[in-house]
Amino acid sequence: MTLDTGMEKLTREDIAAMRRSYGDAGLDSLPADPLIAFSQWLHQAHENPLIIEANAMVLSTTDHEGEMSARSVLLKDVSQNGFTFFTNYSSRKGLAIHSQPQVTLLFPWYAQERQVTINGVASQISRSETDEYFATRPWNSQIGAWASRQSAPLESRAELEDRWAAAAEKWPEGTPVPTPPQWGGYRVMPTSIEFWQGRYSRLHDRLRYERPRKYDQSNSGEANSEWELTRYYP
Repeated sequence: MTLDTGMEKLTREDIAAMRRSYGDAGLDSLPADPLIAFSQWLHQAHENPLIIEANAMVLSTTDHEGEMSARSVLLKDVSQNGFTFFTNYSSRKGLAIHSQPQVTLLFPWYAQERQVTINGVASQISRSETDEYFATRPWNSQIGAWASRQSAPLESRAELEDRWAAAAEKWPEGTPVPTPPQWGGYRVMPTSIEFWQGRYSRLHDRLRYERPRKYDQSNSGEANSEWELTRYYP
């Protein structure tokens, strides 16, 4: 079997040979708090010039019909309350979360031979938090949020450009832009966080924090800090 790229043909053997040997940066231990461990890894990824947008993560969802989908979104906040990102509530991911709030987040930091996988439950954040963040966005991004009917069919690129121009005319640069009613934030409360470090001979390190069965959420809305840390076969 070959794949014609228009430049050269890729054979099955070519694709199978796309491998590299990982290093020996072992993952012997992690802090007791996975949010501290994650913050450390995020900072190191941000400092790595080979990683573009270290806060980019793959969000996987399942809709009411059981169809799965994945896309990249940007992490905008992380705390003991969870991982926060923003989107259009009427988008494909927004509708999927509405029907099935269990999601997975994946941070693929390939340049550091690392990845972090987070399973959790997504819920909308408060309107005041959304408004506070929206006000910090660049003007053109604010206008873009009004212009895009995210995930809806689009007749042409010109239609999108026209919607952007209309919103820009309504709220000229330098004037306050209100938050679109269909736009806002989600916070993912993690139930497990797995740290993966590539190692030689495919003997990778996998350390996973998991909520104990007795875990529940406190009345304050903050996560119980108790975690169980287990090492798994690669």
